[in-house]
Amino acid sequence: MVKLCIFVGTTVGGTALGFAADALGCSFLWSFLISGVGSVVGVYAGWKTAQLLK
Repeated sequence: MVKLCIFVGTTVGGTALGFAADALGCSFLWSFLISGVGSVVGVYAGWKTAQLLK
């Protein structure tokens, strides 16, 4: 369950922040870096969600 929550959090967080940065007019490099930050946040959110579901 933990791995699934982390996977979903990473996918959603990275995609959401990547698209948000692109919509704000950031270059590809900045969108890529911000997407990485979203992925890290998604890992943490997924891990915390899995802990709450136990």
